[in-house]
Amino acid sequence: MFDKTIVLGVAPVKRAFLDINEAKRQKEKFLGVIKGIKPDLVKIVTVDEVVPDGIVFTADAAAKAIETFKAAKINALFIPFCDFGEEGPAATVAEAFKNIPILVWGARDEKPNREDIGFRGRDTQCGMFAATKVMSRKGVKYSYIYNVATESEEFKNGYITFLRTVAIVKDIRGLRVAQIGTRPSGFESVIANEGDLVNKYGMTVFPLSPYAISDMANRLSAPPDPNAPPNPFEPPFMKQMIEEGRKEVEKYFKEMKERHSKIEFVAFGPPGTPGPDVDKSLRRVAALKVAMKIQLEMNNCSCAAFECWSAMAAWGGATPCIALGDLATDGYPLACETDLYGAISMAILRAANLYENAVFLADLTIRNPENENSELLWHCGPFPHSLKAEKSPSGLRNAQGQFYLKDGPLTLVKLGYDENTGKYWLFGGEGKTTTGPESSGTYVWLEVDNWKRWEEKLMFGPYIHHIGGAYGHFLPALREAARYLDMVFDNAHEQGTYSL
Repeated sequence: MFDKTIVLGVAPVKRAFLDINEAKRQKEKFLGVIKGIKPDLVKIVTVDEVVPDGIVFTADAAAKAIETFKAAKINALFIPFCDFGEEGPAATVAEAFKNIPILVWGARDEKPNREDIGFRGRDTQCGMFAATKVMSRKGVKYSYIYNVATESEEFKNGYITFLRTVAIVKDIRGLRVAQIGTRPSGFESVIANEGDLVNKYGMTVFPLSPYAISDMANRLSAPPDPNAPPNPFEPPFMKQMIEEGRKEVEKYFKEMKERHSKIEFVAFGPPGTPGPDVDKSLRRVAALKVAMKIQLEMNNCSCAAFECWSAMAAWGGATPCIALGDLATDGYPLACETDLYGAISMAILRAANLYENAVFLADLTIRNPENENSELLWHCGPFPHSLKAEKSPSGLRNAQGQFYLKDGPLTLVKLGYDENTGKYWLFGGEGKTTTGPESSGTYVWLEVDNWKRWEEKLMFGPYIHHIGGAYGHFLPALREAARYLDMVFDNAHEQGTYSL
């Protein structure tokens, strides 16, 4: 399983001659706030044990902070200004970690300097203007939250957006994507530059044979044979894994039986061919789902691009669509039709929503005949059942889901690669669900601010007919992550190339 934890180094800074007690007060305030935000996800590393008062304002303190953060292998750095700060030490720490996301922020001062106070105030904003100039000169990319009060919603929301950004950048750099099978014939559009993904982002595209999946599914489907001789080439843990996998297959089989009001399997063959046994076919689909999860975990892959209907239908007697959706609910999104960039798009969305909800990959199919700014997000049946609308009937046809998704805000994402420039593009936009005509398969109607503008961008950009979706508002985090990953951020809400 991939690591969801964000290790955040926190290096508070202050001006050497300004009041240490006031700086400590500011430090305790913001630490108290961030420690209460996503505590199960974020591990905070401070410099309290190596720097007096845990605040950096000397070259020696900066060196100790760098050593501490390198030892902790931080994924992100937060440099909060307790007052004006010291631009040299602040920029020194930032430069040492310019390969990871860095957050700069300082609390809004309550009052200006006054002679009757008797000492200089914090001048926090002023110091950040100075220090970030030095950071920029050193080639440091940084994120920024407006100069707002520590306890404000603006600070909290900005901090959470930064965490989403960090999760995306952390997961994309070094992502292991399984490629299960080759691309289906007739799908030239899903060709991907595997070598460039390795060179630019350190990704691994791991080839995983559909045979490995089907062989594992066969073992999970078959009852244990007490007389079978041990396989000397098989690792010792495999026997226990198979035993636990059989239990998971049976559990998932029962779940599918309970949650779908209508389940049918039609015959693959000429007219008049008898239909397959429903329970047997459904159990094989359950075995496929568990087999895919086992193979992904064994090979340390957290997402996949899958030659789905063209590779597995003959083995299972049905397409594995519903299994793909439920794997996304388990945290392992799989893209249909061997769309590698689709799989990466889903991984980006998974990180953007901090692993809290399933994501899905849809076809962009037709405009809503009842709404000028609405589009049908559809696929033959692989959307996660966990995202189903409560009022929607739930059916299975050849293991393809038959339901529509719940209402709510949606963020849509698609990674694209421009072979002519060697640049990656990240399309992102936000909309909401809306009503529309009934459809087969799994689907949801998307409504946006201006569909014609969206359509232009998707048509002129380096994208195909697939798009990733997640419930929530993640556009700011996507925009920021694209900056760190050196991608062209293609904002759906800003005009691009015009159509005629």
